[in-house]
Amino acid sequence: MFNIEEELKKLPARPGVYIMHDEYDDIIYVGKAISLRNRVRQYFQSSRGKSVKIQQMVERIRRFEYIVTDSELEALVLESNLIKEHRPKYNTMLKDDKSYPFIKVTLGEDYPRVLFARRMKKDKSKYFGPYTSAAAVKDTIELIRKLYKLRSCQKNLPRDCKKERPCLYYHIGQCTAPCQGNITKEEYRRSIDGALEFLNGNHAPVIEMLQKKMNDAAENMEFEEAAQYRDLIESIRQVAQRQKITHGDGEDKDVLALCADGGDAVVQVFFIRGGKMIGREHFYLRVAPHDTKAVILGSFIKQYYAGTPFIPRELMLETEVEDQEIIEKWLSEKREQRVYLKVPKKGTKEKLVELARENASIVLSQDRERIKREEGRTIGAVHEIEKLLGIGRAMRMEAFDISNISGFESVGSMIVYEKGKPKRSDYRKFKIKSVQGPNDYASMEEVLTRRFTHGLEERKELEQKGMGYEMGSFSRFPDLLMMDGGRGQVNIALGVLEKLGITIPVCGMVKDDFHRTRGIYFNNVEIPMDTRSEAFKLVTRIQDEAHRFAIEYHRSLRSKGQVRSILDDIQGIGPTRRKALLRTFKTTEAIRDATLEQLENAPSMNARSARQVYEFFHSPDAAGQVTVTEEDLSAK
Repeated sequence: MFNIEEELKKLPARPGVYIMHDEYDDIIYVGKAISLRNRVRQYFQSSRGKSVKIQQMVERIRRFEYIVTDSELEALVLESNLIKEHRPKYNTMLKDDKSYPFIKVTLGEDYPRVLFARRMKKDKSKYFGPYTSAAAVKDTIELIRKLYKLRSCQKNLPRDCKKERPCLYYHIGQCTAPCQGNITKEEYRRSIDGALEFLNGNHAPVIEMLQKKMNDAAENMEFEEAAQYRDLIESIRQVAQRQKITHGDGEDKDVLALCADGGDAVVQVFFIRGGKMIGREHFYLRVAPHDTKAVILGSFIKQYYAGTPFIPRELMLETEVEDQEIIEKWLSEKREQRVYLKVPKKGTKEKLVELARENASIVLSQDRERIKREEGRTIGAVHEIEKLLGIGRAMRMEAFDISNISGFESVGSMIVYEKGKPKRSDYRKFKIKSVQGPNDYASMEEVLTRRFTHGLEERKELEQKGMGYEMGSFSRFPDLLMMDGGRGQVNIALGVLEKLGITIPVCGMVKDDFHRTRGIYFNNVEIPMDTRSEAFKLVTRIQDEAHRFAIEYHRSLRSKGQVRSILDDIQGIGPTRRKALLRTFKTTEAIRDATLEQLENAPSMNARSARQVYEFFHSPDAAGQVTVTEEDLSAK
C-alpha cells in the first residue's frame, strides 16, 4: 500500500520530474521541479491558494513517482516527452499533433535531388520549410523538375552510371540523365544552384528567362513550345502567390498568439521563413479554466517544439511565458543556435501578433460547436454508457469478435476504444490454435484466455522491473469488456475472467435479425437503447469495427492459402524453384513427365533437387496437381 505521507519524507531536494497516478493507476499529471521535495510537498499542504484544478487533481492522487535529473533543463525535456507520451488529464494538452512537410535538397550527393520530406535530419542536405500544404510542396518539386531537369531516382551516382537505361523523365524532357553521363557534375551543380535560388524566393530571373523563350518560340511559329513556357510561368506565379511578404529582415520566425475561453483554447501560429509568411496553422488545447495565458502558451511551446524538426531563430509571443529562460535555453540546444522568445510592443511585429490573436479568436468561436459535437460523440457517449450500465468508469473499452468460414482459418480480433475513440496501436489479432471446426464459443474462450493470461504475465514482469502497466502490450486491462453477441458470449467472457481471478464488467452487443446493432446485454438483462443516442451510435461503431478487423485478418489468411500446388510438398523445392519449374514446363503434368536430365537443366535446379522432384512424381503415391480455390467466400 502506497503511503503518501511516508513517501513525501523520502523526496530528494534535487531537480526532476514527478508523475501523479489515480486509483486506476492512470497518469493524471506530469510536472517538473527544481526541488522535488519542495514542489511535490506543496500539493499536499493545506493552503488556501490552490486553484480548483489543483484541488480536484490532489483529491484523485493515490500514488506518485519521480525521476531525478541533473538540471532543470533536463527535467523540462523529460517532462515534455512524458506529457506527449501519456497525455495526462490535468496537464494542458495539445489536441492535435501535426507533421509538416519540407523540401529537401540532397547537397551531400554528387548529383543532388530535390525531394519531399517529413523530417529534418543532419545529413548534409538543405531543407526549406516547413510548409502547411503537402500539395503545394509536391507542386513546387514538380515545377523545379520541369525547370531545371533534375534527377529524382535513387541511384547512387556516379557508381551506378550507365548500368541501366534512362528513365521516363529523361524521355519526356524533365531529366538530363546524369545516370548516362549526359551532363558533367559542374553543369548539374549550376542547375542545383538555380533551384536553390528559386526555393529561396528569387523567382524573377526564372520568369524573365522563360518569357524570353516563350516569345522566341512564338516568333518561330512553335506555338506548342510557347504554350509550355506560358504554363510554366503561370505555375511559378502561383507558387509565388502562396508566400506573403511580412517582414524585410529575411529571418525565420514563428508568431504565436492565444485565445482561451473556459476549458477551450486555440493557439494560432504564423510561419515566417526568409521574411515571407509561407502559411499558418491553429492548434486546439485542453486547458483548465483558471490557467493563465503564460501557463497555456508555455505548455504549448514545450509540446509543439518537442516534436517539430524545425525551430526558427525567433518566436514572437503575445505574452511572456513561464520558464521563459529555460525554454529559450532548451530551444537553443535543439536548434544548435541561439533562439529568442520576444514579446513585441510596437510596430509591424506587434501588429502581426495582434493579427494572429484575432485569427485564434475567430477559429475558437467558429469551431466551438464542432468541438462540443465531437466530445458528445466520444466522451459524452462513454458517459452515457457508464450511466446506462451503472458502472463508474468505461474510458477504456475492449471489444472481441470471431471470424471464420465453416471453421476454416478461424481468427479472433481485439479492438480498443479509449475515451470514445479507436486506439489502433492497441489492436490485437489472434489465430485460433486449439479449436477445430466452427465453434465460436470455444474460439472466443481461447482468445480471451490468451489475452488475459498474457496480460497477467506481463504485469508480473513489469512489477519486478518497477515499471507501470502502460509499458506493456497486454498489461493494460479494460474498464469494460464488450462481446459481439448476447448471453452466450458474455458468459464465456465471465467464465474466463473468474478462472483467472480478474474482475471486469462484461456486456454483449446484441444484433437484430438484420445483423444490425439492437442493444446491450448486461447482468442477464438486455438493455434497450435509444437508436438516436450517442451511446447507441458508439456501440454500433465499436461492433462494426471489431467485425471489420476480424474479417480483414481472416481474409488475409484465407488469401494466402487459397491456391496450393503439389510442388509445395516436395522437399527442397521452395518458391524460387517452384516458379522456375512452372515457368520452364508450364504445367505440373509436364514437370511430372519430364526426364531427370530435363529437370537438372531447368533454371535454379541442381542434381539433388531434380532427383527429389523426379522421385516424388514417380513414387507409388504420386498424385497430380492439387489446386484449392475459394470463390466468392464471405466471412461470418
